[in-house]
Amino acid sequence: MSNVAFIGLGVMGYPMAGYISKAGHNVTVYNRTAAKADKWVAEYKGSKADTPAKAAEDADFVFTCVGNDNDLREVTFGDNGIFKTIKKGSVYIDNTTASATIAREIYEHSLKSEFGFLDAPVSGGQAGAENGALTVMIGGDQANFDKAKDIIDCYSKKMKLLGGAGNGQLAKMVNQICIAGLVQGLSEAINFGKKAGLNMEDVIEVISKGAAQSWQMENRYKTMIDDQFEFGFAVDWMRKDLKIAMDEAKNNGSQLPVTEIVDKYYGEVQEMGGNRWDTSSLIRRLSK
Repeated sequence: MSNVAFIGLGVMGYPMAGYISKAGHNVTVYNRTAAKADKWVAEYKGSKADTPAKAAEDADFVFTCVGNDNDLREVTFGDNGIFKTIKKGSVYIDNTTASATIAREIYEHSLKSEFGFLDAPVSGGQAGAENGALTVMIGGDQANFDKAKDIIDCYSKKMKLLGGAGNGQLAKMVNQICIAGLVQGLSEAINFGKKAGLNMEDVIEVISKGAAQSWQMENRYKTMIDDQFEFGFAVDWMRKDLKIAMDEAKNNGSQLPVTEIVDKYYGEVQEMGGNRWDTSSLIRRLSK
Protein backbone atom coordinates (compact mmCIF):
# COMPACT_ATOMS: atom_id res chain seq x y z
CA MET A 1 0.00 0.00 0.00
CA SER A 2 1.17 3.54 -0.78
CA ASN A 3 1.31 6.87 0.98
CA VAL A 4 -1.10 9.17 -0.85
CA ALA A 5 -1.80 12.90 -0.53
CA PHE A 6 -5.11 14.25 -1.84
CA ILE A 7 -5.56 18.01 -2.18
CA GLY A 8 -9.08 19.35 -2.71
CA LEU A 9 -12.19 17.77 -1.22
CA GLY A 10 -14.97 19.24 -3.32
CA VAL A 11 -17.94 17.27 -4.63
CA MET A 12 -15.54 15.27 -6.81
CA GLY A 13 -12.39 15.04 -4.72
CA TYR A 14 -14.11 14.05 -1.47
CA PRO A 15 -15.41 10.67 -2.69
CA MET A 16 -12.38 10.09 -4.96
CA ALA A 17 -10.05 10.36 -1.97
CA GLY A 18 -12.45 8.11 -0.09
CA TYR A 19 -12.15 5.34 -2.65
CA ILE A 20 -8.35 5.51 -2.47
CA SER A 21 -8.57 5.17 1.31
CA LYS A 22 -11.03 2.29 1.09
CA ALA A 23 -8.59 0.47 -1.20
CA GLY A 24 -6.20 0.37 1.76
CA HIS A 25 -3.82 3.21 0.97
CA ASN A 26 -2.54 5.60 3.63
CA VAL A 27 -4.25 8.87 2.64
CA THR A 28 -3.51 12.37 3.93
CA VAL A 29 -5.95 15.05 2.80
CA TYR A 30 -5.89 18.82 2.61
CA ASN A 31 -8.78 21.15 1.91
CA ARG A 32 -8.89 24.93 1.98
CA THR A 33 -11.96 24.74 4.22
CA ALA A 34 -10.59 22.70 7.11
CA ALA A 35 -14.03 21.57 8.29
CA LYS A 36 -14.41 19.56 5.08
CA ALA A 37 -11.14 17.77 5.82
CA ASP A 38 -12.32 17.07 9.37
CA LYS A 39 -15.52 15.56 7.98
CA TRP A 40 -13.57 13.40 5.55
CA VAL A 41 -11.25 12.09 8.29
CA ALA A 42 -14.30 11.22 10.41
CA GLU A 43 -15.80 9.25 7.52
CA TYR A 44 -12.74 7.53 6.07
CA LYS A 45 -9.48 6.10 7.33
CA GLY A 46 -6.75 8.71 6.95
CA SER A 47 -5.36 11.96 8.30
CA LYS A 48 -5.45 15.63 7.43
CA ALA A 49 -2.71 18.20 6.93
CA ASP A 50 -2.75 21.96 7.44
CA THR A 51 -1.10 22.78 4.09
CA PRO A 52 -0.66 21.10 0.71
CA ALA A 53 3.09 20.99 1.36
CA LYS A 54 2.56 19.12 4.61
CA ALA A 55 0.17 16.67 2.97
CA ALA A 56 2.69 15.89 0.22
CA GLU A 57 5.56 15.04 2.59
CA ASP A 58 6.66 11.43 2.04
CA ALA A 59 3.77 10.76 -0.37
CA ASP A 60 4.35 8.24 -3.14
CA PHE A 61 1.40 9.70 -5.05
CA VAL A 62 -0.01 13.20 -4.83
CA PHE A 63 -3.46 14.07 -6.20
CA THR A 64 -5.07 17.47 -6.71
CA CYS A 65 -8.68 18.19 -7.63
CA VAL A 66 -9.28 21.94 -7.36
CA GLY A 67 -11.19 24.64 -9.23
CA ASN A 68 -9.13 26.27 -11.94
CA ASP A 69 -5.64 27.27 -13.10
CA ASN A 70 -5.23 29.85 -10.34
CA ASP A 71 -6.23 27.38 -7.62
CA LEU A 72 -3.91 24.80 -9.12
CA ARG A 73 -1.00 27.21 -9.21
CA GLU A 74 -1.57 28.09 -5.55
CA VAL A 75 -1.53 24.48 -4.30
CA THR A 76 1.50 23.56 -6.42
CA PHE A 77 3.88 26.50 -6.88
CA GLY A 78 2.54 28.52 -3.90
CA ASP A 79 4.41 29.24 -0.67
CA ASN A 80 2.70 26.26 0.99
CA GLY A 81 2.33 24.26 -2.20
CA ILE A 82 3.14 20.63 -2.81
CA PHE A 83 6.24 21.44 -4.83
CA LYS A 84 7.94 22.58 -1.62
CA THR A 85 8.01 19.01 -0.30
CA ILE A 86 7.19 16.55 -3.09
CA LYS A 87 9.79 13.80 -3.11
CA LYS A 88 11.85 12.59 -6.04
CA GLY A 89 10.42 9.51 -7.71
CA SER A 90 6.84 10.20 -6.65
CA VAL A 91 4.01 10.72 -9.14
CA TYR A 92 1.73 13.75 -9.08
CA ILE A 93 -1.71 13.26 -10.64
CA ASP A 94 -3.83 16.34 -11.29
CA ASN A 95 -7.57 15.67 -11.63
CA THR A 96 -8.46 19.36 -12.02
CA THR A 97 -10.06 20.48 -15.28
CA ALA A 98 -7.53 23.14 -16.22
CA SER A 99 -5.71 24.44 -19.27
CA ALA A 100 -3.23 22.41 -21.29
CA THR A 101 -0.82 25.32 -20.80
CA ILE A 102 -0.52 24.89 -17.04
CA ALA A 103 -0.33 21.10 -17.45
CA ARG A 104 2.70 21.48 -19.68
CA GLU A 105 4.23 24.01 -17.28
CA ILE A 106 3.88 21.58 -14.39
CA TYR A 107 5.30 18.77 -16.53
CA GLU A 108 8.43 20.81 -17.28
CA HIS A 109 8.83 21.53 -13.57
CA SER A 110 8.43 17.83 -12.78
CA LEU A 111 11.28 16.93 -15.10
CA LYS A 112 13.61 19.39 -13.38
CA SER A 113 12.55 18.22 -9.92
CA GLU A 114 12.62 14.51 -10.75
CA PHE A 115 9.05 13.52 -9.96
CA GLY A 116 6.40 12.21 -12.34
CA PHE A 117 3.36 14.14 -13.51
CA LEU A 118 0.07 13.19 -15.17
CA ASP A 119 -2.69 15.62 -16.13
CA ALA A 120 -5.78 13.50 -15.53
CA PRO A 121 -9.10 15.38 -15.67
CA VAL A 122 -12.20 13.30 -15.05
CA SER A 123 -15.71 12.98 -16.44
CA GLY A 124 -18.81 11.42 -14.95
CA GLY A 125 -19.96 14.15 -12.59
CA GLN A 126 -20.73 13.93 -8.91
CA ALA A 127 -22.56 10.63 -9.34
CA GLY A 128 -19.55 9.11 -11.10
CA ALA A 129 -17.26 10.25 -8.30
CA GLU A 130 -19.57 8.90 -5.60
CA ASN A 131 -19.84 5.54 -7.38
CA GLY A 132 -16.12 5.28 -8.12
CA ALA A 133 -16.95 5.14 -11.81
CA LEU A 134 -15.22 8.12 -13.40
CA THR A 135 -13.68 8.31 -16.85
CA VAL A 136 -10.09 9.60 -16.63
CA MET A 137 -8.36 11.25 -19.60
CA ILE A 138 -4.60 11.23 -19.06
CA GLY A 139 -1.62 13.05 -20.50
CA GLY A 140 1.98 12.27 -19.61
CA ASP A 141 4.70 9.66 -19.88
CA GLN A 142 4.05 5.93 -20.08
CA ALA A 143 6.33 5.10 -17.13
CA ASN A 144 4.44 7.43 -14.79
CA PHE A 145 1.10 6.13 -16.03
CA ASP A 146 2.22 2.57 -15.35
CA LYS A 147 3.20 3.55 -11.80
CA ALA A 148 -0.06 5.35 -11.06
CA LYS A 149 -2.73 3.39 -12.93
CA ASP A 150 -3.61 1.08 -10.03
CA ILE A 151 -4.19 4.08 -7.73
CA ILE A 152 -6.24 5.92 -10.35
CA ASP A 153 -8.26 2.74 -10.85
CA CYS A 154 -9.61 3.13 -7.30
CA TYR A 155 -12.10 5.75 -8.53
CA SER A 156 -12.37 5.08 -12.27
CA LYS A 157 -14.29 2.80 -14.60
CA LYS A 158 -12.21 3.80 -17.62
CA MET A 159 -8.81 5.44 -17.98
CA LYS A 160 -6.55 5.93 -20.96
CA LEU A 161 -3.18 7.51 -21.61
CA LEU A 162 -3.73 9.81 -24.58
CA GLY A 163 -0.23 11.06 -25.27
CA GLY A 164 2.07 13.67 -23.83
CA ALA A 165 1.55 16.27 -21.13
CA GLY A 166 -1.53 18.42 -21.72
CA ASN A 167 -3.35 15.82 -23.80
CA GLY A 168 -5.55 14.81 -20.89
CA GLN A 169 -6.74 18.40 -20.59
CA LEU A 170 -7.26 18.68 -24.35
CA ALA A 171 -9.36 15.49 -24.27
CA LYS A 172 -11.47 16.94 -21.45
CA MET A 173 -12.10 19.98 -23.65
CA VAL A 174 -13.38 17.64 -26.37
CA ASN A 175 -15.63 16.04 -23.75
CA GLN A 176 -17.13 19.35 -22.66
CA ILE A 177 -17.65 20.52 -26.24
CA CYS A 178 -19.65 17.34 -26.89
CA ILE A 179 -21.72 17.77 -23.73
CA ALA A 180 -22.59 21.39 -24.50
CA GLY A 181 -24.15 20.50 -27.84
CA LEU A 182 -25.91 17.42 -26.46
CA VAL A 183 -27.56 19.25 -23.57
CA GLN A 184 -28.77 22.06 -25.81
CA GLY A 185 -30.23 19.57 -28.29
CA LEU A 186 -31.93 17.62 -25.51
CA SER A 187 -33.31 20.84 -24.03
CA GLU A 188 -34.79 21.91 -27.34
CA ALA A 189 -36.25 18.45 -27.96
CA ILE A 190 -37.95 18.15 -24.55
CA ASN A 191 -39.28 21.70 -24.74
CA PHE A 192 -40.56 21.08 -28.28
CA GLY A 193 -42.26 17.82 -27.27
CA LYS A 194 -43.97 19.33 -24.23
CA LYS A 195 -45.32 22.23 -26.27
CA ALA A 196 -46.53 19.74 -28.90
CA GLY A 197 -48.56 17.97 -26.20
CA LEU A 198 -46.49 14.79 -26.11
CA ASN A 199 -45.93 12.69 -23.00
CA MET A 200 -42.20 13.18 -22.94
CA GLU A 201 -41.50 10.36 -20.51
CA ASP A 202 -43.05 7.96 -23.04
CA VAL A 203 -41.22 9.61 -25.93
CA ILE A 204 -37.84 9.40 -24.20
CA GLU A 205 -38.49 5.76 -23.26
CA VAL A 206 -38.71 4.99 -26.97
CA ILE A 207 -36.09 7.26 -28.51
CA SER A 208 -33.50 6.52 -25.83
CA LYS A 209 -33.21 3.02 -27.32
CA GLY A 210 -32.35 4.41 -30.75
CA ALA A 211 -29.87 6.75 -32.38
CA ALA A 212 -30.76 9.70 -30.13
CA GLN A 213 -29.54 7.90 -27.00
CA SER A 214 -26.93 9.62 -24.80
CA TRP A 215 -25.78 9.70 -21.19
CA GLN A 216 -27.44 13.09 -20.82
CA MET A 217 -30.75 11.71 -22.05
CA GLU A 218 -30.63 8.64 -19.82
CA ASN A 219 -29.59 10.53 -16.69
CA ARG A 220 -31.17 13.97 -16.98
CA TYR A 221 -34.44 13.76 -18.93
CA LYS A 222 -36.66 13.12 -15.88
CA THR A 223 -35.28 16.04 -13.90
CA MET A 224 -35.42 18.30 -16.95
CA ILE A 225 -39.09 17.44 -17.47
CA ASP A 226 -39.71 18.13 -13.76
CA ASP A 227 -37.79 21.44 -13.88
CA GLN A 228 -35.30 20.27 -11.24
CA PHE A 229 -31.63 21.18 -11.59
CA GLU A 230 -29.80 20.18 -8.42
CA PHE A 231 -28.27 16.96 -9.68
CA GLY A 232 -24.84 17.51 -11.11
CA PHE A 233 -22.14 19.68 -12.59
CA ALA A 234 -22.84 23.38 -12.02
CA VAL A 235 -23.32 25.99 -14.74
CA ASP A 236 -20.49 28.14 -13.31
CA TRP A 237 -18.06 25.26 -13.72
CA MET A 238 -19.30 24.43 -17.20
CA ARG A 239 -18.71 28.01 -18.33
CA LYS A 240 -15.21 27.83 -16.87
CA ASP A 241 -14.54 24.67 -18.85
CA LEU A 242 -16.02 26.02 -22.08
CA LYS A 243 -13.86 29.15 -21.80
CA ILE A 244 -10.78 26.94 -21.55
CA ALA A 245 -11.89 25.10 -24.69
CA MET A 246 -12.67 28.28 -26.60
CA ASP A 247 -9.31 29.81 -25.65
CA GLU A 248 -7.54 26.67 -26.84
CA ALA A 249 -9.52 26.78 -30.10
CA LYS A 250 -8.08 30.22 -30.79
CA ASN A 251 -4.60 28.78 -30.33
CA ASN A 252 -5.08 25.80 -32.63
CA GLY A 253 -7.25 27.50 -35.24
CA SER A 254 -10.35 25.34 -34.79
CA GLN A 255 -13.90 26.64 -34.94
CA LEU A 256 -16.44 26.13 -32.16
CA PRO A 257 -19.57 27.95 -33.39
CA VAL A 258 -22.11 25.80 -31.51
CA THR A 259 -20.02 25.82 -28.32
CA GLU A 260 -19.83 29.62 -28.42
CA ILE A 261 -23.62 29.85 -28.77
CA VAL A 262 -24.28 27.40 -25.93
CA ASP A 263 -21.80 29.23 -23.71
CA LYS A 264 -23.85 32.40 -24.22
CA TYR A 265 -26.99 30.47 -23.34
CA TYR A 266 -25.34 29.37 -20.11
CA GLY A 267 -24.64 33.05 -19.49
CA GLU A 268 -28.39 33.67 -19.72
CA VAL A 269 -28.96 30.89 -17.17
CA GLN A 270 -26.51 32.61 -14.83
CA GLU A 271 -28.44 35.85 -15.25
CA MET A 272 -31.55 33.92 -14.16
CA GLY A 273 -29.75 33.02 -10.92
CA GLY A 274 -28.77 29.56 -12.09
CA ASN A 275 -25.05 29.67 -11.31
CA ARG A 276 -25.25 26.51 -9.21
CA TRP A 277 -27.94 24.74 -11.22
CA ASP A 278 -26.70 21.70 -13.10
CA THR A 279 -25.90 21.93 -16.79
CA SER A 280 -29.27 20.53 -17.89
CA SER A 281 -30.82 23.82 -16.78
CA LEU A 282 -30.34 25.09 -20.33
CA ILE A 283 -33.95 24.03 -20.87
CA ARG A 284 -35.22 26.66 -18.45
CA ARG A 285 -34.21 29.56 -20.68
CA LEU A 286 -36.49 28.14 -23.40
CA SER A 287 -39.56 28.56 -21.21
CA LYS A 288 -38.68 31.75 -19.35
